[in-house]
Amino acid sequence: MSNRRYTVLAVCCSSLFLVSLDSTIVNVALPSIARELDSSVSKLQWTVDAYLLVLASLLLLSGSLADRIGRKRVFAAGLAVFTSGSLLCSVAPSDNWLIVFRMFQAVGGSAMTPVALAIITNVFVAPAERARVIGIWAAVSGAGIAAGPLLGGFLIDSIGWRSIFWINVPTGIAAFVLTLLLVPESRAAKPRPLDPPGQIAVIVLLSTLIFAIIETPRFGLVSLPVLGCLVVAVVALLFLLFAERRRPQPLVPLPLFKVRSFTVAFVIAVLGFLAFGGLLFANTLYLQEVRGLAASMAGVLTLPLAVATVIAAPLSGRMMGSVGARSPLLIAGTSMAVGSLLLVLLTPTAPVLLLLIPYAVFGVGYGMLNAPVNDTAISDLPDDRAGVAASLISTAKQVGSAFGVAIVGTVIAARPGDPLPAAFDARGWMAWLLLAACGAGIVALAFPRGATAAAAPRTPASAN
Repeated sequence: MSNRRYTVLAVCCSSLFLVSLDSTIVNVALPSIARELDSSVSKLQWTVDAYLLVLASLLLLSGSLADRIGRKRVFAAGLAVFTSGSLLCSVAPSDNWLIVFRMFQAVGGSAMTPVALAIITNVFVAPAERARVIGIWAAVSGAGIAAGPLLGGFLIDSIGWRSIFWINVPTGIAAFVLTLLLVPESRAAKPRPLDPPGQIAVIVLLSTLIFAIIETPRFGLVSLPVLGCLVVAVVALLFLLFAERRRPQPLVPLPLFKVRSFTVAFVIAVLGFLAFGGLLFANTLYLQEVRGLAASMAGVLTLPLAVATVIAAPLSGRMMGSVGARSPLLIAGTSMAVGSLLLVLLTPTAPVLLLLIPYAVFGVGYGMLNAPVNDTAISDLPDDRAGVAASLISTAKQVGSAFGVAIVGTVIAARPGDPLPAAFDARGWMAWLLLAACGAGIVALAFPRGATAAAAPRTPASAN
């Protein structure tokens, strides 16, 4: 039985690795995609954000469905959809089709990571053993994020950008078969009811806001499409704030936001991942289009960011256990702000190796972020609300990444006719300052009252 349980862990971790890898590997391919498919900056933004938006919108729904109809069933369906979507992305004939296939791929991704974690916590019930496997889970997530730029760069230079989607197919098929054979079925004793109106409102709110941001350079801020989307977004938000209060168990439990520690953690998650998503998007265009580097070299140069993240993440957990969540959050915000400011100071003619310093500094901040954010979110909540709170924090991270890509890309492409080198020369500093402001916002939220000494860590939530 023990061997079978660890095989289940390996299957679940393989799905996490694929989703984590996909979150960074696509960014390295954006310049190659643009050249082959003749894509504008806005289409590149949609290539990333279409995936993130669907993922963010469906995470809560996937968890509810899994609790209701069976985690094994939903997890296997997610693997099948994600693998099929990856194959479709690899044969996309145009950027529009690539965006559509990325959305399909994200439907599967939304049913993989949260459900896989629920399967693991159901299989490993002893607290010490569960904590150990959750640590393995977190390490696999970091490895996937770290491997993305490096593996993607070499694949793109040697085979082409379509190969970054091929690697998902054999792993996804193997994980699907092993899931059917080995993963036990489980359900929640009291699953949360589905909330179709709330689900639709969340999708409308996020998609209209992102559309308005990304398409502002093309249509103009006061154009009918942009203003119309903003009006629809406001209506969707008002629906969530007022109509959803009447539901006994809404998709987004608004009373959670009355708990200050949760609200602070939610906002910090959005800011931190806005900075991270924005950096990944802008940096790959900068290295390949402005600096003229090959994709493989761009991946190598970002390795310090990944290594610093992997090293800082466990240190953050240890620090949080001894001195509380505030200190790692302050380090996270300060490091992300300083790393971004260093990028402002570097000119396009500065030696490329100098970029390693801001990447490493930013990576320390990103690595320090996750554990204290997750722990702060649930520190003042009862156990029966910790699960949905952790799911909302995971959603906040995807939302932040989507907004980072949208806002940073729009800042750079404010004048659609500008070639990218000219755009970075004119407005690149604005993008880096925006990321620095996110880091400063994390410091401001954490410093006065945002995160006091952490309570005992809650392993399922602190692993996401």
